[in-house]
Amino acid sequence: MATSQTPLARTALWIAAALLAATAGLGVRQHLLNTPALTLEVAALYPTHRPLPTFTLHDAEGRDFHRDQLQGHYSLVFFGYTQCPDVCPTTLIELNQVVRALRDLPATLQPTVVFVSVDPDRDIPAILKNYVQHFNPAFIGLSGNDAALTTLTHALGALYARSPADNGTYSVDHSASLFLIDPSAALLAVFPSPQAARSIETDYRQIVTAKDPPP
Repeated sequence: MATSQTPLARTALWIAAALLAATAGLGVRQHLLNTPALTLEVAALYPTHRPLPTFTLHDAEGRDFHRDQLQGHYSLVFFGYTQCPDVCPTTLIELNQVVRALRDLPATLQPTVVFVSVDPDRDIPAILKNYVQHFNPAFIGLSGNDAALTTLTHALGALYARSPADNGTYSVDHSASLFLIDPSAALLAVFPSPQAARSIETDYRQIVTAKDPPP
């Protein structure tokens, strides 16, 4: 069921998102002072280790998905919903271009794309599966109830809120940032919106090769 959101509450939500983006920007500037060879275009790189908490979501097959399934590889995590009219499909198109462009990297450095639905009532597993596989069959679709989603969104600094529409349905306001998770399941960097494949690819290459230089 949709959650009613007052204009004041929605304003507070996006003020918080702006503060988060500013904080991330400070993080990347501090990091660049320490690593002058790393010149990122858009990404905010966290200079300190930010491990994710334990969480349980469900994948597009209805199976449990836990924090440890993010370990051992890099992941690009994006929050959205299948009825999103613009930013979600646009971002997933860009991410499909990113993963294709990064195929020349060693397998251990190539990213897994994870789309987390913040609309679990409508994004049942079958719908979520068809949606993510439309963009790339390898993309992972996840969702869960609000308690489970909040555990992950709060850890990453992402936000979402449901807003009633005039036709009796609702839309979902959500953060449009992209989150890079490292192989230890810790938050490594944030790509602010709008997402552009070329900038993501360029920054991703620098970040992962600096952290894990290929042999």
